[in-house]
Amino acid sequence: MTPYARRGVHGQTVEALARRILGGEIPEGATLDLVALQSELDVSLTALRESLKVLAAKGMVDARQKRGTFVRNRSDWNLLDADVLRWQFHSDRTTDADRALLRNLAEVRSIIEPAAVRLAAERRTDADLAALDAAVDAMGAGGSDAAHAVEADLAFHRALLVATHNELLERMEMVIESGLAHRDRIVHSSPHSQDPVPAHRAVLDAVRAQDPHAAEAAMRALLDQAGRDLDRVGGSDNDMERPSGQ
Repeated sequence: MTPYARRGVHGQTVEALARRILGGEIPEGATLDLVALQSELDVSLTALRESLKVLAAKGMVDARQKRGTFVRNRSDWNLLDADVLRWQFHSDRTTDADRALLRNLAEVRSIIEPAAVRLAAERRTDADLAALDAAVDAMGAGGSDAAHAVEADLAFHRALLVATHNELLERMEMVIESGLAHRDRIVHSSPHSQDPVPAHRAVLDAVRAQDPHAAEAAMRALLDQAGRDLDRVGGSDNDMERPSGQ
């Protein structure tokens, strides 16, 4: 699940097509007019076909004789792919589909992160603690800078997964990160966001103490706060259209 390298015209073409599909501009089942797209995107037919191969590998498009290239049903898309998640959250405006995906993400996190933090408490090293300390310190030092707060939050949750010393759990960072970054931008850009440091510090303290039960409880409390934060800022359509995070 290596993220797609966004380089040059090829990368721009892939992302332009993906975002149109994910946003519904090119609906499920639609047959693509390659000649029109080539002209509209100002790319060669070869470059367009190569870009479509990337989307085909992610389950978003397919090609058949007599039908041509078409958009597959959403149920066929690889929604766990890091690029697909990132493309889903490409704009500052939060759509109904984005909200549904954020709710799904919250459920996934509620399953994965409490279990992961128990392992982190049992297996953490001094290097893991240093990474977690640095992330929490960065949260406290960011002030009202939303971008800084987002990056610090991502660093914390990334470091927690690394501290499990389980390769598959570490890779879950690629699934969680895009959606987490999007919800963080929503919450941190709101004037109503709460200080994220205490909740994260409680998780870190339990991991440092190598207390898996306390670590799990602290993580569940953090995730509950994350849900409340998003619900609170989501009460206003204006807030939800702007880009905490827990």
